[in-house]
Amino acid sequence: MLKAALFALVGLTASVSAMALELKGSLTQGGMIIGKLDKPNSVYFNGKALKITKEGEFVFGFGRDADTKHTLTWVDQAGKQHTQDIVITKREYKIDRITGVEKKYVSPPDSVLARIKDDAKRVRAARAGESDFTYFKDTVLRPAKGRISGVYGSQRFFNGKPRNPHFGLDIANKTGTPVWAPLAGKVVMADPELYYSGGTVIIDHGHGITSTYIHLNKIHVNVGDKVKVGDHFADIGATGRVTGPHLDWRFNWFNERLDPALLMTDKLANTK
Repeated sequence: MLKAALFALVGLTASVSAMALELKGSLTQGGMIIGKLDKPNSVYFNGKALKITKEGEFVFGFGRDADTKHTLTWVDQAGKQHTQDIVITKREYKIDRITGVEKKYVSPPDSVLARIKDDAKRVRAARAGESDFTYFKDTVLRPAKGRISGVYGSQRFFNGKPRNPHFGLDIANKTGTPVWAPLAGKVVMADPELYYSGGTVIIDHGHGITSTYIHLNKIHVNVGDKVKVGDHFADIGATGRVTGPHLDWRFNWFNERLDPALLMTDKLANTK
């Protein structure tokens, strides 16, 4: 069992080496970690088997409210099992409490509940794939110009009842503003009319890492299309349940919601 400690860093990129193990990423709730080992036979994160590249790399992530203690286990070429404890930091999120809100703005009407359930099922299925792509290893660029108007993890309480937390990074700009691919990948969802998110695109970047783009005005790709970094694949809009035009941009490791702000650089995906 490895004895080296992994130090938790808030909002910073960590590079940790413990014997043959290397971990890079943000060791905090919402963070994504890329690991590397010397030709492991298998790797498990909290008991879940991870896909491994031919270079011995793998990826996993922490959700918004993830526990602070986790376990990485692997079996080496000699068949010996190793275990490393991973400790991450707990974050504080912006919480807004709003009272006096009419019920129609808090809960959707019964007539659309079946549609909402079906939308959620389809989104989960789109995020469930585990392709061999390794684009998740590349630098994540900013997908659109605009003002950051919403942050990951924030949550509202309407009349004392909690709404779902916000799992994305909002970039506000006028309808029709281009959205560019911040990473290469394959389109696994392209739907113009989901109830809550309106125009929605999900792109697969490999090993369970996907990115999601919602409230889109126009979508210029179809399911199965490959996109390259900088491709103009959609436009910012105000579709779905929104108060104004913006891009809600999300990252996921399967169904764990990651924080795009911890991943992206300030460089635009298309600088033209």
